[in-house]
Amino acid sequence: MPTDSTPVSMLDWFSRQGWEVFPFQQEAWTAYREGHSGLLHAPTGTGKTLAAIGGVIDEVLQQKNTNANPEGAPFTVLWITPMRALSKDTRRAIEEVVQAFDLPWRVETRTGDTKQSIKRKQPARPPAVLITTPESLEILQTHWQFVEACASLRLIVVDEWHELLQSKRGVQAELGLARVRRFAPEARMWGLSATLGNMELARDILLGRDNADGLIIGGGQEKELTIDTLLPRDIAHFTWAGHLGLTMLERVLDELEDVDSALLFTNTRSQAEQWYHALTHARPDWIGTIALHHGSMDLDKRSWVEENLREGRLRCVVCTSTLELGVDLPAVDRVFQVGSPKGVARLLQRAGRSGHQPGAASRVTGVPAHALEILEFAAARRAATEEHLEPVRPIENALDVLIQHMVTVAIGGGFEPEPFFDEVRSAYSYRNLSRDAFQQALHFARGYETGLGHGSAANQNRIWLYEGKSRRMKGRYVCSDGDLITRHRMSIGTILGDAELEVKYTTGYSLGTVEESFLSKIEPGDHFIYAGKSLELVRVRNMEAIVRKVSSSEQAVVPRWMGGRLPLSTQLSAAIRAELTRFLNGDDLNAELEHLRPLLELQQRWSTVPDEETLLIERVKSRQGYHLFFYPFEGRRVHEGLSVVLAQRLAALEPITFTIAVNDYGFELLSPEPAPLERALAGDFFSTDNLKEEIDSSINDAEMARRQFREIARIAGLVFPGYPGRNKALRKIQSSAALIYDTLLAHAPDHVLIEQARREVRERALEEEQQRTTLKRLQESAIEVIDLPRMSPFAFPLYVDRLRQRISTETLAARIEREVARLERHATRT
Repeated sequence: MPTDSTPVSMLDWFSRQGWEVFPFQQEAWTAYREGHSGLLHAPTGTGKTLAAIGGVIDEVLQQKNTNANPEGAPFTVLWITPMRALSKDTRRAIEEVVQAFDLPWRVETRTGDTKQSIKRKQPARPPAVLITTPESLEILQTHWQFVEACASLRLIVVDEWHELLQSKRGVQAELGLARVRRFAPEARMWGLSATLGNMELARDILLGRDNADGLIIGGGQEKELTIDTLLPRDIAHFTWAGHLGLTMLERVLDELEDVDSALLFTNTRSQAEQWYHALTHARPDWIGTIALHHGSMDLDKRSWVEENLREGRLRCVVCTSTLELGVDLPAVDRVFQVGSPKGVARLLQRAGRSGHQPGAASRVTGVPAHALEILEFAAARRAATEEHLEPVRPIENALDVLIQHMVTVAIGGGFEPEPFFDEVRSAYSYRNLSRDAFQQALHFARGYETGLGHGSAANQNRIWLYEGKSRRMKGRYVCSDGDLITRHRMSIGTILGDAELEVKYTTGYSLGTVEESFLSKIEPGDHFIYAGKSLELVRVRNMEAIVRKVSSSEQAVVPRWMGGRLPLSTQLSAAIRAELTRFLNGDDLNAELEHLRPLLELQQRWSTVPDEETLLIERVKSRQGYHLFFYPFEGRRVHEGLSVVLAQRLAALEPITFTIAVNDYGFELLSPEPAPLERALAGDFFSTDNLKEEIDSSINDAEMARRQFREIARIAGLVFPGYPGRNKALRKIQSSAALIYDTLLAHAPDHVLIEQARREVRERALEEEQQRTTLKRLQESAIEVIDLPRMSPFAFPLYVDRLRQRISTETLAARIEREVARLERHATRT
């Protein structure tokens, strides 16, 4: 029961705690009381959670609603978070406020980690505050009781909104929010974000078509931020290629001696495993104070790491993006980023994990994996200082996500087509959805006849018009088949990957999961490193990999997970070109450029360093053939599409075959005969005319759309990934999706899902719009073609990337070492 010592408002509570109320927090509470929705944008660790929840707390206190029965407290706050790990900290923070005010509220989470006993009760009896993920919200919406319970909602919060934007998870969240808004029209909605390039668009996507007058509240105490780079001691012998960064191990160890608690971010789980193994091998006396954290590890292990990191008991945690978002880590005083972050916003987000409390300074130190990444860190710092962040690029009209949502709503009480069409179009990403596209999506949800046989998932009727006697249900599409409902709930989601097997000791103790594609490449008796331990595979059975611990093995391999290669962002690409121009002009040279000077001067001697207004093309003849190296400095994704388009244009002048290699700085076209480069440059080589048609041609040739269709088919429910413990292998899902794709292509080549696959490849995989922008820039650039007797420092990483794809009995390291020795002999002679 409330007492005289119970605070009467958020201001009162802050005062009793001795805390300062930031202006943006007060502004957020006032905006809520006045009925506004919007986006709250403030640095990490400045109190956004309290800013978001404070308004509804004050409202409830003013209405003297604190004596209600805890079990009967209405569903008041829906809090959506992008990661399960965040839900625990958010719950802890909200429970602290609830207890301080003696509110009769249950605060619960609903994620994949929630106990089944709690999950079963939540649809019919939601807690006062429910913290969930986009996927779990979609599952909850398959229960009509939950949908109707949303009517009592006062506040909807979407945490870390920037993390959901530009992905199909964000689209899924938009559809789920549109559904909630229909049943809770008076609820106020707020998004929380730390790093965004165009906040107005992010706000509009969050609030939907009918809520364009939302507010944007920014602020928080300005945080002191230091971004620096750990420079190699000897740049002359620092690697020109690679991605692990382990050549910097000794430098990192020296820095860790002087920190109390640090995060060491890597870009992939494999890289995290290798860095953790290297750190513990180099400093065995640190074992117990160094930990590993990534998404495939067992939940209990991750929770142990988070708790000990929060309490300051760990010197260093090697991690991936799993610790990138809002987990409260006040003890961390420094962040290391191994390898380029590939984006300005990502670097700032990770930097904010240090000094994660009001008034504390943040520091992130870049650890380059190869020489040119020194340039990337310098460019990222300048772009961050000038606030050149990546803009939001929403996904539009994702029909696969819509089809999945249609089945969800059909299960959760059904829908009438016309009102549901308007509801879907209220989501920003579907504001331009045509009625024809909606009808085709509905046709697929009902069970599209593909000619694949009656048992195909694509042919199975998943929803149908209600045929009972209820007048309320008449005209609605529903799904009441128990097996279909179970399969749909297990298939909900937009995150796709290979089937995963649980890694267990022979004693039954679980370590986490690993993808089937990795285990298919090793045999019982082989050694591999996982969760920081050297393991021997004993056997694989029932979707479990049984292992035993072994002493450290030099022959151990590290698992590789899907989707680990990050592309360089447009903002960072432009910043890199600007840094090269500064080097050429000798203007405002920072420590990174000064350290990189010997390499850039070598590039100048052997070839040239291009400025922002120059495209460098290098030609080299070797025993392998004729090499063309282009350096637009536009990022891997743009180069993947641009290289194919320009190769097609060269081949149109005379028949020729190219082998292509790309990286973030440029691309290589290798051919057995000289390419007609001069003839191409004399014409419209960089024209944007017919670009879409050329990209479509390359998509068909490379079957990229067919591979993209696998994702679409899986999300839309056209293929079933299997039941828990009996998941289908990725190759089987791919085979089923390819069969559907081929059938549609033969009978309905312009079908909306076929076009969606092509569009996603053009827009997302090959960056069509950025290709167009790049070609326009190149039309206005000076073109410098240089013939070389050897590869330049800029060309060498492309050469290595191509070597990596070749099959050989010789190791990659040996081939690189031989090539480096040859280049050093050339350098000595010149």
